[in-house]
Amino acid sequence: QVQLVESGGGLVQAGGSLRLSCAASGQSFSNYAMGWFRQAPGTEREFLATITWSSGTTYLADSVKGRFTISRDNAKNTVYLQMNSLKPEDTAVYYCAARFGGLASSLKFYNYWGQGTRVTVSS
Repeated sequence: QVQLVESGGGLVQAGGSLRLSCAASGQSFSNYAMGWFRQAPGTEREFLATITWSSGTTYLADSVKGRFTISRDNAKNTVYLQMNSLKPEDTAVYYCAARFGGLASSLKFYNYWGQGTRVTVSS
């Protein structure tokens, strides 16, 4: 069974950094794209970044360009989200997701989701 497990969340002060990890297991993901999303209290889930397993092609939301970086380690079946210069408005639960196919920024294209990891940025 496909399983996505996020880790690396926690409490960090404004201006600090965190690296989130998403460990994928259960099948080959060679034809998949991975995505990172977040959801703050009282808001809808927001797209952040996506990457293909095969080529490493990436696409990031304008809201996080210049601060966040998505990458993958194919040997470890793990996707990362490096978050720098964190702001209080980055506080949210961060989710990893997978879809069969190429890069996508909409929730509806993703088939598998992790349980999320909480990030809290204090001012």
